[in-house]
Amino acid sequence: MTKKERFEKVIEYFKKNMPVAETELEYNNPYELLVAVILSAQCTDKRVNVITKEFFRQYPDPETLARSEVPDIFELIRSCSYPNNKAKHLSGMAKMLLTDFNGQVPSDIDELQKLPGVGRKTANVIASVVFNKPAMAVDTHVFRVAERIGLSYHAKTPLETEKQLVKYFPEEIIPLAHHWLILHGRYVCLARTPKCDQCGLKEFCKYYQKNHNLSGLR
Repeated sequence: MTKKERFEKVIEYFKKNMPVAETELEYNNPYELLVAVILSAQCTDKRVNVITKEFFRQYPDPETLARSEVPDIFELIRSCSYPNNKAKHLSGMAKMLLTDFNGQVPSDIDELQKLPGVGRKTANVIASVVFNKPAMAVDTHVFRVAERIGLSYHAKTPLETEKQLVKYFPEEIIPLAHHWLILHGRYVCLARTPKCDQCGLKEFCKYYQKNHNLSGLR
């Protein structure tokens, strides 16, 4: 099976079985999603959604967040991972939104990465989810699932995986494909105990082929 054929099979499967795929982070505007994604680094979406309920009540916009003190931000987010760093990032992000971007979350990936706490993955999430740009955010789920299925090949970094995925996924479905792979990795293709018996992709999955001594899916 060629890589092109494998991508076609994956797209066909998800279009049929997961036609609607969205972020599980709860937000109402670009600012709220940016905060949520910064908080989500090495933290579950479920925990982030608990934290942001009170966070957005106290800091509903960049202006109020920029006026806050880092220790106060820390107290609101202390139940997430790395709260010290994230509190500093959130404070710096809000201040930069006001000074450099007129309080508006930018849509450009390079501009987004200038904000404290925003790396390429976070920038791609914002560009994809909010602005529907063909940006492929590669987190641990996407990195793992793409390699296992055979959508990426010998990718050593998230950026290498990203480049391979955007090369073969049609541009118009990249924002959707990002969620397909994340949700599949979160609920089916688990890191330690993948649920291969429940997976509709095993017919053309390299990981399944290798671990079940199958052939013909190279």
